[in-house]
Amino acid sequence: MSISTSVLSDLLQSLPYLRPQLYFKASLTALSHAMEDQVLAATLDQPLVIASFQRERFYRQEAHRYQRLAQRSNQIYVLSAPETDFANSSEYYEKVAFEPSDALSQEWHLVVVADNYATCLVCRESKGSIAKNKQPLELSPGLDMDAGRRFEGIWTSERGVSIKAAQLLLERILIYRPDLAKKVTRACQRFGIGETKVYSASNVLTEYACDIDTDPFVQRLVTYLQASQYKLHKAYRSIAEQARKERLVNSISTAIRRSLDPHEVLQIAAQELGQHLGASRCLIYRAQAGDAQAVIEHEFITPGTVSISGQTWELKNNSLFQEVVAHGEGVCISDTLNDFRVTNWASLSLIAKKLAIRSWLIEPVLFQGRLLGIVELHYCSLPPHQWQQGELDLVKAIATQIGAALIQAEAFANLEELNKQLEALDRTRSNLIAITGHELRTPLSTIQVCLESLATEPDMPVELQQVMLNTALADSERMRKLVQDFLTLSNLESGRVEWHPESLTLQECIDLTLSRIRTRPSIEKPPAIKTQIDENLPLVRADGDWLVEVLAKLVDNACKFTPEQGEIKISASHNGSQMVEVTVADTGRGIEPNRLEIVFDRFYQEEGALRRTAGGTGLGLAICRQIVNGWGGMIWAESTGKDQGSQFHFTIPIAQSSQEESRSKVKSR
Repeated sequence: MSISTSVLSDLLQSLPYLRPQLYFKASLTALSHAMEDQVLAATLDQPLVIASFQRERFYRQEAHRYQRLAQRSNQIYVLSAPETDFANSSEYYEKVAFEPSDALSQEWHLVVVADNYATCLVCRESKGSIAKNKQPLELSPGLDMDAGRRFEGIWTSERGVSIKAAQLLLERILIYRPDLAKKVTRACQRFGIGETKVYSASNVLTEYACDIDTDPFVQRLVTYLQASQYKLHKAYRSIAEQARKERLVNSISTAIRRSLDPHEVLQIAAQELGQHLGASRCLIYRAQAGDAQAVIEHEFITPGTVSISGQTWELKNNSLFQEVVAHGEGVCISDTLNDFRVTNWASLSLIAKKLAIRSWLIEPVLFQGRLLGIVELHYCSLPPHQWQQGELDLVKAIATQIGAALIQAEAFANLEELNKQLEALDRTRSNLIAITGHELRTPLSTIQVCLESLATEPDMPVELQQVMLNTALADSERMRKLVQDFLTLSNLESGRVEWHPESLTLQECIDLTLSRIRTRPSIEKPPAIKTQIDENLPLVRADGDWLVEVLAKLVDNACKFTPEQGEIKISASHNGSQMVEVTVADTGRGIEPNRLEIVFDRFYQEEGALRRTAGGTGLGLAICRQIVNGWGGMIWAESTGKDQGSQFHFTIPIAQSSQEESRSKVKSR
């Protein structure tokens, strides 16, 4: 059985002159103990005592006092909503268990009626003890906010009010314990409970003028308790709010220390800040002073709020953003419908309407005066949010933490990049020492042996002398090419090369390349080289010498890794854009797919620096990449794996005159 009517409401309806007051739980506890002590100290017999506790856990705190009160009277009734073992019983005193959904579960009652005095305390817990966000106020450990619970009700020593309160409670008791009807009737007959009377403020005072008057000291004590409790309650709230702010800042600081990933830090900051301030939407995005747009990457939203994560946020025509940039301070708007900064700008007004923004805060993320990003808070519900100074200070503190996190992440990224560059330089140095040492020492040793043999053995046959000379010349040429490659790559990378672009026929450049290769002395016979050039191929625009150099190095590279019975094919075609694509393909050793990019690195050796069957410095492809990039082309390699051959592609821009000729031919058709 569940009863929704309130005893306090019924009492105020019966006695309309009564005016309820606000009490804190600490005050009610003190008043209740005073009323109970009055019963314990009195010499009068058998007073009526009715106590209603909200929950069993509150009753258990006072159970021992009511066992002592039971020694003074057999008319004691205790009501409570059971949680564990509280149940209807008549041991010591009458226990009355009511349903947890009963309105009594929100009320606090204590009524004492004796022959020559009466007092009553009838209160209902106030909804104001719950915060605006519908959540109980969180406190630091050790702060008991139970004492700060607020109640609304009546405390009085007027007998008529006490009699009426006793009547209402006894009626409620009989609903749950009809077996107590005879006992309740005796109490009503003894104290005149239930007699039909019309009470007013005047006749209550005159009818019961003989009652004991309340000691003025008690009134002063209650006033003091009320004021002290109110101050303590404010202090608790202030301490709790400060503790929540510190936890929020600490959580973001911990995230910064735990991770150098700015994405993770910003997402945590948006989530924590939005939840703490109860915002409908919290945005954090990267932005600099001159940016025209920003992408919303980090967002917190409450259920039912429109998400804008991943959308582009216009900044150039956003007057609020420009105000933040100009002054380096946050912008706070309590009501977008009545603020000229929004209503005078159609774009902002449209955004506020589309996203249902009623209150708006924009706070810059700064580091040493440099704008790194923006924190935005949107409130989309009514009434408009009234910004408090503590909230603004908190957002500013969080923005400062975010700025430090972004700078820290940026510094770490720069440090990582610098470390990678240093590692690359160290590898380059090691490769340079290993390769140059090997490539220089080997030909020098050969030249030295050949010259010493020619000098010490004048009777050496002419044929052998010629072999010695040819070997020395070949190795000296090898050394010359090594030094030339170093100088060429150095000039290309430093930008000291002067380009002389001209309109060229690609076939002539390929023929010149093949002619140079055929006339070059070689110990081994090169594989067969074929060409396939599209008809009507347009002229290309490049530096002829450098174009021949690229072709020669790619063909040399193919010859080096292709057996004599293999094949090398040079092809060229118009790739449909403003480029001609040239391909040098071979049927040789091939390249692993995961090494197709690094083959263009300096000093890259497919077999290792010192354990390889083909000589070379590993600079040829790096030089080709620098040359092709110099005229605005691209170069890349393709291969399906070991012993599957490889293809090297590069593009050359088409000469302008050739493009005009092609367009004129199309028009003439």
